[in-house]
Amino acid sequence: MNLAEFIDARREKHLTELKEFLRIPSVSAKSEHKPDVERAAKWVADNLRAAGFKSAEIIPTAMHPLVYAESLEAPGKPTILFYGHYDVQPAEPLDLWTSPAFEPEARNGNLYGRGTADDKGQVHIHLKALQALHESNGKFGINIKVLIEGEEEVGSVSLWDFVQKNKEKLKADALVVSDTSMLGKGVPSITYGLRGLNYYQIELTGPERDLHSGVYGGAVPNPLTVLAELFAKLHDNNFHITVPGFYEKVAKLSKAERKALNALPWNKKAFQTAVGAPGYCGEKGFSIVEQLWTRPTLELNGIWGGYIGEGAKTVIPSKAYAKFSTRLVPNQDPRKIAVQVEKHIRKLLPKTVKCKFEVLSTGKPWAAPFQAPIFKKAQTALEKGFGKKAVFIREGGSIPFVTQMYDTFKVPCVLIGFGLPDENAHAPDEHIYLENYFSGIKAIAHFYADLAIL
Repeated sequence: MNLAEFIDARREKHLTELKEFLRIPSVSAKSEHKPDVERAAKWVADNLRAAGFKSAEIIPTAMHPLVYAESLEAPGKPTILFYGHYDVQPAEPLDLWTSPAFEPEARNGNLYGRGTADDKGQVHIHLKALQALHESNGKFGINIKVLIEGEEEVGSVSLWDFVQKNKEKLKADALVVSDTSMLGKGVPSITYGLRGLNYYQIELTGPERDLHSGVYGGAVPNPLTVLAELFAKLHDNNFHITVPGFYEKVAKLSKAERKALNALPWNKKAFQTAVGAPGYCGEKGFSIVEQLWTRPTLELNGIWGGYIGEGAKTVIPSKAYAKFSTRLVPNQDPRKIAVQVEKHIRKLLPKTVKCKFEVLSTGKPWAAPFQAPIFKKAQTALEKGFGKKAVFIREGGSIPFVTQMYDTFKVPCVLIGFGLPDENAHAPDEHIYLENYFSGIKAIAHFYADLAIL
């Protein structure tokens, strides 16, 4: 039985195990889920031991635990560090899920549940690929280090502290990550660029307490109105961000790269179907692919304040809040951007409100060449798993750890994603296409096996 047949014979077992993993509500952003996050860490450690690692450590941190395992029994062979995360986004709004977020359900060739695409399903692909290699050959064939964290969705602070203190322990010839997407169904992809991410929260205070809108309305500042006006001023009519200096360092694409990206088999109709909006907007002068992958953004992620309960309550709220983010591209400095954004916001606000401005997290953008031999191995392995040649793409999402590791260790970072753009990561009805999951296990097993052949 060859490697692919060995893996195919275990499809149902793999799926059952993945569902077990997905049932753990490891929501890192919510303190009430801390026991679940710890349970997920233990699940990952136990699974790594079952995959053939002689030991897997659960490493406590100031927030959520890391899981680390290594097998260094292949002298002279490459050493690969695989990174992923077991934490997930909150599932709200719960009423928009067709089936419960933490009760995974297979429908129409997809598996639905929080974490299916981001990132539990993709982590599980690697765990099962490694287990298949070990069980079929009695060894991995290469040196493997595995680092799975529980804070990716909240900024990865503990992870980076661990890396800084354990540089020698984590040293490898390449970093491998599966937390990205394929270009489309049937198009296996390797990502070579990510946008960075700054995340902010703003609190505006007007009157010292909520006030009767009939008694005080017309003479008292309403912080919700001020907040709405503020965000309306942060883009112009061309969807260009109005923060002074925001675009100053944005790296321009070469003509060759721009042509290559726009020549990819990207499906605009499928994109529009997945989004489901009545119309589309974006920065003028750039294609949708360029807007999604290579241009910076400023997005309002949430806004609240005042009365939102049933019926009417006529108040002028004391406070108004918003969460918003900036996606960044190569050459933009997250810290400098944060300063520019805060300065501009304070300048736009009237003196009738007080402002508390917080930077909740920052992350650098990343783009790198993909000429190292390991990328050819990855491309070949994906073709073995999917039967089609892989393409090289960029992606609009952010993985701060990739940039940090690339800057620290100066080794190739190979991002092989098995999600699809329309799989609702971070949204209700998140799912993964099951054939991508099953084919992904075969592709990754071939990848690791091929790396052992020097």
